[in-house]
Amino acid sequence: MANLDSFKAFAKAGKSQSRRHSNKVVVYTRVSTKEQAENNQSLATQRKYCDAFALKNGLEVVEYFGGTYESAKTDERKEFNRMLSFVKKSKEQIASIIIYSPDRFSRSGANAIHIAKELQQNNISIRSVMQETNTATASGKFQQNIQFLFSEFDNTQRREKCMAGMLEKLKRGEWPTRVPIGYDQLTNKGQQQIIVNETGKLLRKAFQWKAEQRLSNVEILEKMKDLGLNLSKQRLTEIFRNPFYCGILSHNLLEGEVVEGRHEKLISQKVFFQINQIQAENNSGYTTKKYDNRLPLRNFVSCAACGTHMTGYEVKKKGIFYYKCNKIGCKVNRGARQMHARYEEILNVFQLEGDLHAPMTQRLLDVFQEMNQQREDELKHTKAHLKTIDLQLEKLEERFVLLEEITKEQYDKFTQKLRLEKKQLEGKLPAEQIKLSNLQKYLRLAVKMCSEIGSMWVSGSYHQRQKLQKLVFPEGVLYDKEMDGYRTHRVNAIFFLIASLSAKMGVKEKGQISNKTDLSSWVAGTGLEPVTFGL
Repeated sequence: MANLDSFKAFAKAGKSQSRRHSNKVVVYTRVSTKEQAENNQSLATQRKYCDAFALKNGLEVVEYFGGTYESAKTDERKEFNRMLSFVKKSKEQIASIIIYSPDRFSRSGANAIHIAKELQQNNISIRSVMQETNTATASGKFQQNIQFLFSEFDNTQRREKCMAGMLEKLKRGEWPTRVPIGYDQLTNKGQQQIIVNETGKLLRKAFQWKAEQRLSNVEILEKMKDLGLNLSKQRLTEIFRNPFYCGILSHNLLEGEVVEGRHEKLISQKVFFQINQIQAENNSGYTTKKYDNRLPLRNFVSCAACGTHMTGYEVKKKGIFYYKCNKIGCKVNRGARQMHARYEEILNVFQLEGDLHAPMTQRLLDVFQEMNQQREDELKHTKAHLKTIDLQLEKLEERFVLLEEITKEQYDKFTQKLRLEKKQLEGKLPAEQIKLSNLQKYLRLAVKMCSEIGSMWVSGSYHQRQKLQKLVFPEGVLYDKEMDGYRTHRVNAIFFLIASLSAKMGVKEKGQISNKTDLSSWVAGTGLEPVTFGL
């Protein structure tokens, strides 16, 4: 008879045979809500029982996983997947995953059974502290599968009860889930209160800009960003389409119905419908573009009748561009070609003639030198004041620490006041001083630009025209439909100086210029504005 021991060298080992005799395990703990974290299923409690189970059964815990708030409705959980990858690939030959109870592993029954089967093929078992089963046997596997299915059944029941409760709240006009951006949800004596917060106040401005000024969503996003609120295009569109902001509840649980909410309204229903009508018009009636060079005065020109910024649009069928005031009851509408012609007339008033280059350069030099001297004096005074505050702070510290003449409360009170004053003074310090060595160069550029401003605006790109417009008229201009012309409350002092030196200004003062370009009576407070020549 053959000696079978001689053939053992040719025997085939079972898959992951070494795991069968391994005592190395990992522990997985999980809670899906903050409430669970605070009750008897807390992460600390689960880990305590798992450690005790491992010690009792002579198992070595190699690694801990979980320890986070993770929903078990889906197994697409980062920590869960990290744990599965570890036990399959680890050189430690993990034999088991220790869990507190089956529902801590997964509530998606069928998928949990599938995952358990995959692990079993690698000789990795799932061992529950509260419901231990022997998965090495067919009955044990069946029993564990039943536990997973019951976990899913329990989860489904919980969800149905939760959905029913949410539906009842909706029917009462109460919002059952997380409130939209712009609101805070409070509870006062058991009653829900949803109020507009500071972000909501900014969003109210966005609604107003859309309804009253008809700004594009991109322009509104930029204005929001300047105020410290960053939103995406998609998010802003969703906000404009959400009736929650006008007091109406819309939820998929209502199955197509709507309910009047009991929360604070951000806008009126009239404004909500007006905005959504504008959105629909932009998709079918006419188009607007933010950087359309055919509409450079858009949102720069305001309606003289009501003060609302005029927007611009194109009538698709005619291929004609218009500027329009969108305030209800106003509706000033004028062709872009006519408004551009009037604006060119205004710029010509401020265009510098060739024979005025030398006197203009000298006058600008005098103005800048005078301003620079004023700034020097102000800077000197501010620095002296800051030095005095630093000495006062040192004296306070000496009186508090060394001499013990004042209490901690007195020290905090006086130092806080002085530091606030110091911060305010430091904010007034200029970020950059004017270098007189480069002044002549910049003045030559300024004079050259002033002599070509009309042609620069006509031939410039959208951004160049925008810069020129804001340079000459920092606060914009008003379009008067009655006079078919413009007026302004403020002109950049440099260009006002040009007009005063210009021969055109002399003619204008005699009343020989059309009132369509008459700005003199509207100029007030022409303080010198910062000039950017990089056009």
